[in-house]
Amino acid sequence: MNSSDDYDEVRSGVRALCRQFPDEYFRKIDAERGYPSEFVSALTAAGWLAALIPQEFGGSGLSLAAASVIMEEINRCGGNAGACHGQMYVMNVLVRHGSEAQKRNYLPRIASGELRLQSMAVTEPTTGTDTTRLKTTAVRKGDRYVVNGQKVWISRVRHSDLLLLLARTTPVAEVQRKSEGMSVFLVDLRDSLGKGLTLRSIPNMVNHETNEVFFDNLEVPAENLVGGEGSGFKHLLDGLNAERALIAAECIGDGYWFIERATRYANERVVFDRPIGRNQGVQFPIAEAYIEVEAASLMRFKACALYDARKPCGAEANMAKLLAAKASWEAANVCLQTHGGYGFASEYDVERKFRETRLYQVAPISTNLILSYVAEHVLGLPRSF
Repeated sequence: MNSSDDYDEVRSGVRALCRQFPDEYFRKIDAERGYPSEFVSALTAAGWLAALIPQEFGGSGLSLAAASVIMEEINRCGGNAGACHGQMYVMNVLVRHGSEAQKRNYLPRIASGELRLQSMAVTEPTTGTDTTRLKTTAVRKGDRYVVNGQKVWISRVRHSDLLLLLARTTPVAEVQRKSEGMSVFLVDLRDSLGKGLTLRSIPNMVNHETNEVFFDNLEVPAENLVGGEGSGFKHLLDGLNAERALIAAECIGDGYWFIERATRYANERVVFDRPIGRNQGVQFPIAEAYIEVEAASLMRFKACALYDARKPCGAEANMAKLLAAKASWEAANVCLQTHGGYGFASEYDVERKFRETRLYQVAPISTNLILSYVAEHVLGLPRSF
């Protein structure tokens, strides 16, 4: 299993880039509810967002473990990898299950930044995390599929050229297992907007560009089917396990950011003629948060090692995500409490990062669903839903 020390070159490279985008940059983007286009473009130009694309297609061909370090460092440096992390995990579905023609057509252009594949459309308003009951359909008609339905909480779609879509191609009543009969498609957003595809923004607590997506007889070329028809759910799991490991890494980066800021402030802030960090009531919560982040980081590397070895990693990816989300949230609370009233002031950036890291208790996949998964699939307890 890899350790944190194996990626010094990656860490130093990402940190050097992030120094060009200090706290003030992300604070301004957050205040404007904007998108960090310059930051994402810089990451793309430096090759960091092409980390998981094989070298033969213009990428770096790095491991998921290395990619997770990239995401971790972005958040540890004060940024928000949520603006671009979709390209990392969505990419793996295409890399692992796309046809040779699809990979040669899309991957080099994604690696160069000519195209962006930032969005994945799975969740629906009436089914939530019960993915096998999704209602969006794709019906084959000649050389095209006609898509109808609705998706919700679809991130970065307004800053992407391509969308990975999961739709049902065989009615659930006609399959033996409800996870069968779903397929994955690459949707070219440039050709689809206004031609059967419409978007509606969802204002939310954090500056996370999120939308409802409506499909009304949208035609998708049959050549855009990724992998085999009806096998989309299995293909999607490759992307979801990668997503959970990468999100865990982002939470770990957040956790370290909170701990570093809390430690610095506790050393500098003097009350009653002594730094507040001398008090055990301030020290111990920071130390405990650090221990939890370190432990979560180890589970992240275990999940990545299994994924990179193409071994089953569903339990580990889920556990890494739960542990990291919990650790980052505890670190966020400790950091805010350490700063006191100043933690609520925008200029300290604690409140911005506080809002951002809270998301990961809920999505992608809530902590309750992870506990249900571990209870059933690891411990052998009865299915709870």
